Amino acid sequence: MKLFTRLVVDIAPLKESPAFRRLLIGSGLSSIGGQMASYAVVLQVFDLTRSTLSVGLVGLAVAVPAIVVALAGSAVVDATDRRKTVLTATSLQVALSGVLAFQAFAGLDRVWLLYCLVAAQAAVAGVNAPARRTFMPSLLRRDQLAAGSALQTFSMHGSAMTGPAIAGLITAVAGLKACYLVDAISFGFALYGVARLPSMRPQGNDSRPGLRAIGEGLRFVLHKRMILGAFIADMSATFLGMPIALFPAINAQRFGGHPETLGLLTTAIAVGGILGSALSGPVSRVTRQGLGMLVAGAIWGVGLVAFGLSDVFWLAFLTLVVAGAGDVTAVVLRTALVQGVTPDELRGRVSSAEFAVGAGVPQLGNFRAGAVAEFTSATTGVVSGGIAAIIGAALVGMLIPSLVTFRSHHRDPSAARIPVERGSPAAKTKVPDTHRDS
Repeated sequence: MKLFTRLVVDIAPLKESPAFRRLLIGSGLSSIGGQMASYAVVLQVFDLTRSTLSVGLVGLAVAVPAIVVALAGSAVVDATDRRKTVLTATSLQVALSGVLAFQAFAGLDRVWLLYCLVAAQAAVAGVNAPARRTFMPSLLRRDQLAAGSALQTFSMHGSAMTGPAIAGLITAVAGLKACYLVDAISFGFALYGVARLPSMRPQGNDSRPGLRAIGEGLRFVLHKRMILGAFIADMSATFLGMPIALFPAINAQRFGGHPETLGLLTTAIAVGGILGSALSGPVSRVTRQGLGMLVAGAIWGVGLVAFGLSDVFWLAFLTLVVAGAGDVTAVVLRTALVQGVTPDELRGRVSSAEFAVGAGVPQLGNFRAGAVAEFTSATTGVVSGGIAAIIGAALVGMLIPSLVTFRSHHRDPSAARIPVERGSPAAKTKVPDTHRDS
């Protein structure tokens, strides 16, 4: 029993922080709708164009505004009440999801309109997601950040596993428009998770939004070599290896082109994420977090190479599961590393940079995959990306040795908790506050 508890994900954050629990549940349920909408956009573009490049351009339409707005708006997150920022941004996303549903029900079928709508959603997410990322350190003890990150990735991959699978079934019965409608309705859960949080103003920060504030955040990332290395490692893995834009073409070429099989392929990476998150007990105790990221990134690449060479559906599914397990392990370790060494007054700006890396760059990777496949083949796009991801992990380790040698100190009892605002849910736990290691 003791071995089992050390192996599975630590659920103590859910028990100790009701606010974190509500936030996690609300975000997870809303994300299911978001995954269904993402499935619908990719399939709708492919059905309209039959082009992997056109599908890859969805990634470009997401990546550019997500990265630009995340970096440009990063100072806003550190100068405003983050709770109000999230509520406002989420409300805008509800409206955009409603327009997506409308275009499907009206039968507009315009690729340019889909590009514009997903670009607008990504721009709003460039402020919304980084602001949300700042909540966890204010709701949990510092020694629970890795466990909290694992729970968040478990929820994220649970949504990514169930969303496309449900979308595939719904599409086969009711069409893509039903997926868009569920997405618009699901934002109610996201609003619920944030509405009862206390004020989330940054601690120890009186800066105003502007170029100077943005520069402070970027300088911090550049000077903290372990954070810079973690971001580069993640960018290498996802830009070089991300294969999702190729799934519709591979599904059509090898597995009959059924929406159900496409849904399962899209789900497979998330299944690996679920398994990796559920068995993340040992990962949350890793002190060489940077080295662990690089190893996990190499596993991601190996899984993609194997997927690209698989012609049998069950084998292709399993190889993507392996890739997903490697990916989620890298995300858990990256999040714990970044949150653990970033002071609260810079957390919004650093979280914005992390969002640009974690959400924007994979979409650039999808564009890369679609472009490579357009001029070669879908198989070449996947296999070459996996090989490049393995080589990239090795190069990052050699060129940024501080990432490999970095050791976290989350086991140090003297650094067990970061401070929280008076009256916040984390301040009501029974464990006394201690200082924050800046």
